[in-house]
Amino acid sequence: MSLINGLPAHVLLVHVVVVLVPLTALALVVCAVWPRAARRVGIGLPVLALVALATVPLTTNAGEWLERHVASTALVRRHTELGDGLLPWALGLFALAVGVWWVAGRAAASGTSHAPRRIALPLRVAAGVLSLAVAAGAVVDVYRIGDSGAKAAWQGGFSKSATGGDGDD
Repeated sequence: MSLINGLPAHVLLVHVVVVLVPLTALALVVCAVWPRAARRVGIGLPVLALVALATVPLTTNAGEWLERHVASTALVRRHTELGDGLLPWALGLFALAVGVWWVAGRAAASGTSHAPRRIALPLRVAAGVLSLAVAAGAVVDVYRIGDSGAKAAWQGGFSKSATGGDGDD
């Protein structure tokens, strides 16, 4: 996928990643630390994580096409390098989302809200800490990639003062 309605697909797809990865990260952390939320969200959590995961390589591939069609600058190369690092974070979000969903489903199927008490708390703490770490890493990476992309696209490409007649009073 290279163009959508005459525009580089990357420019449009990146907005999906910027929304879905942080949304997935937030949902994962909430579900990992709050079992009732995990049961309510159910299969929606791993489905959301799967969609977020799928958008990452689509956006990266569209970005690689775009990279071949713009001037190669240090900012573009930096953005490309950072963009290649998001897939492992998205995979981590997906794997943890499946795990949290599976554990919540098993607890619901057994008619209890938790695994046996001696296992439940350490498991919840581990899932919460791991989910928080991967979620934070994913969100920070999305921010860094987006910041580098904005700099690559806009640095030196606009006037700091108004150029006239828009009605900006």
